[in-house]
Parts: sequence; C-alpha cells; structure tokens
Amino acid sequence: MDHDALNRLQWRCTRRALLELDLILGKFLVEEFPKLSDADQHVFAELADMEDHDLWPLVNGTEECEDARQAGIVALLRKSEVRQPL
Repeated sequence: MDHDALNRLQWRCTRRALLELDLILGKFLVEEFPKLSDADQHVFAELADMEDHDLWPLVNGTEECEDARQAGIVALLRKSEVRQPL
C-alpha cells in the first residue's frame, strides 16, 4: 500500500463517529496491519470503509460476519484490546 493510501486509511480508522471504533481500528492499524498480507490489508480497508452502524456489530460480536474474506480480519479485530488511547 502506498503512502497516500495508507494516510487515507489512517484517517478512515481514526475519525469515526464511534470512539470505540476509533480506538480499535487505530490500534489495529498501528500494531497488526503491517503484519497482514496485501490481500488482507485490502480486506481491512474494505471494513474501514463500512459505516459505523454496520461495522460495530461485527467487531463487538453481536453479529456474525457472513463474508468469508472478512471473517478473519473481524476475528482479529475482536481480539484487539484497547488499553490506552493512541
């Protein structure tokens, strides 16, 4: 992912309407995103493009992820614990 695309992704991850998603996505972007394959980075970017009211139930586990491509990233997001704000 090029520098400009990464900056846009960072903006989408940390300027959410829900503070919880700001914290989870922002932490994931810093700590886990660099370890992902290119394909999984693309899937994470797709998730970051989702509206908060659609993404939050997937991340907090109140809804199951039905997209097989996204399920692995959603599982990683669910494991992500936020201890301190970024």
